[in-house]
Amino acid sequence: MTSRSGVRRASSGALLIAGVLLVAANLRHVLTAVGPLLGQIRADTGLGAAALGLLAAVPLLAFGVISPLAHGISGKFGVEKTVFAALLVLVAGTLLRPLPGSLAYLWLGTFIIGAAIAICNVLLPAILKRDFPERMASLTGTYSAVLGGAASLGAGLSVPLSLLPLPGGPAGWRFALAAYVLLILPAVLLWIPQLRRPRPGTPESPSVGPVAAVPGPARGAVWKSAVAWQVTWFMGLQSMSFYILITWLPTLERSYGRSEVGAGWDLFTFQLIGVAASLLTPLFLRGGDHRAAAALPPALVVAGVLGLMLLPGAMLLWVLLAGFGSGSSLVTALALFGLRTRTHREASALSGMAQSVGYLMAAAGPPLFGALYGATGGWVLPLVMLACAGVLQAVTGLAAGRDRFAFAATGADRPVVD
Repeated sequence: MTSRSGVRRASSGALLIAGVLLVAANLRHVLTAVGPLLGQIRADTGLGAAALGLLAAVPLLAFGVISPLAHGISGKFGVEKTVFAALLVLVAGTLLRPLPGSLAYLWLGTFIIGAAIAICNVLLPAILKRDFPERMASLTGTYSAVLGGAASLGAGLSVPLSLLPLPGGPAGWRFALAAYVLLILPAVLLWIPQLRRPRPGTPESPSVGPVAAVPGPARGAVWKSAVAWQVTWFMGLQSMSFYILITWLPTLERSYGRSEVGAGWDLFTFQLIGVAASLLTPLFLRGGDHRAAAALPPALVVAGVLGLMLLPGAMLLWVLLAGFGSGSSLVTALALFGLRTRTHREASALSGMAQSVGYLMAAAGPPLFGALYGATGGWVLPLVMLACAGVLQAVTGLAAGRDRFAFAATGADRPVVD
């Protein structure tokens, strides 16, 4: 009986991990597909550089607005049901965004996509913390690698999809963006078994780990924690750098003579090297002190950005360097949600705050970068701004990486220093 119970728990855990990873695979490609298509979107809609930068920032604004709600919604309806509903909303937004007839579809669909992703961004790391607390760092690395791998496909395939020959001519950017809905549907189907999972703490819960009901942090405690604010700043600055690069790197490269397809594949390479970084970074997140692991990745991004500015002839080298640093930064930011908390409830609260405020910070990045480019007609000032964000992130990483918890201990845990 015990053997059967153990097999059932292992099977349940494997299915949950598979579901989390497949959902994660659909949280970035719908965003990274846009950057390589900006030229086509601009030609078709007449949007200028600043407006295109704002379009890239809309999902980040949605992240900022919706992320604080995820913790409360999941507490009322259950984490698994909330993630499933978010996937259905993601399907709807992906189909709405490219509809012809009105630019409102483009803007509204983009916001809906961001809202759905925001819910999953907050809850998926909390699920890993809840069910697999001892494997948090390694699973976060795998989770981030899947995010990056799928994002690289979104960047690399969007232009080829738009150029597919159809009876009326090339398929176009609308077809390319809508096509990604086919990748979301398998995640919806694989998540359905999780809807039958009892809530943690119920007698019939098929636990795959220590998921008994635990109290959450005191109301408002996360906003009073210095550690939580350090993690939030780190999250915001890494997101700002990442979304600036995936939005504007293809345009920057095309200004130096790279083809539209080639620039898209370079963005694919940027994402792909980030996958390698995602798998390697957990090796440096062991123990309690993570200052080096938090400060080194943004330093690599700064080096890549300075290279783009000073020696653009070695473009691929700087893309690889910035991509590795960016991928490693994401893993570190996500891992800090679990490493700086004791329970999944605390991790969810910290994740909600860091992603809300952090993404609101990041939302200023792409439009500001585009506005600076539009105002100066060159890349020097925008790239200087991006390098400064990387330096600030490295400094913040030295603070957030210290061996401390975000919330005061409730039992015989190590003390927290706020």
